[in-house]
Amino acid sequence: MGRKQIPGLVKRGSVWHINKTINGQRICESTGSGNLQEAERYLVYRLEEIRRAEVYGIRPKRTFREAALKFLKENTHKASLRSGVSTIKQLDPFIGDLTLEMIHMTSLAIFIEAKTKQGVKARTINYRLQLIRHILNLASKTWR
Repeated sequence: MGRKQIPGLVKRGSVWHINKTINGQRICESTGSGNLQEAERYLVYRLEEIRRAEVYGIRPKRTFREAALKFLKENTHKASLRSGVSTIKQLDPFIGDLTLEMIHMTSLAIFIEAKTKQGVKARTINYRLQLIRHILNLASKTWR
């Protein structure tokens, strides 16, 4: 007789997804794996992440890429989404892998310099910086 899988995993197509509620917090996301053991390890990791946040107040570190994707998912209804996607694609090589607390004017200087050398106008660069600021504010105030 085989062992039972951890409750909360559902296979959709060839990929395992998490669909579970823990202490009133719903987790509904893909594990990114078709392998049950990998999916279970990822679920255990996410459960531990939630426990650490509740018990110790330790918030998980998120990258700008994760925050940008969340922003895009929550704003699919906006007419300006196309320009937001374009801006995020341009920003990703510069700050996509940085955690949110690592993004500041010094880390953005490389992006600003590269765009200035390409002949991008200051207004356009400022618009892109405004989008970064908006995403960072949402991450710190709303998405906690």
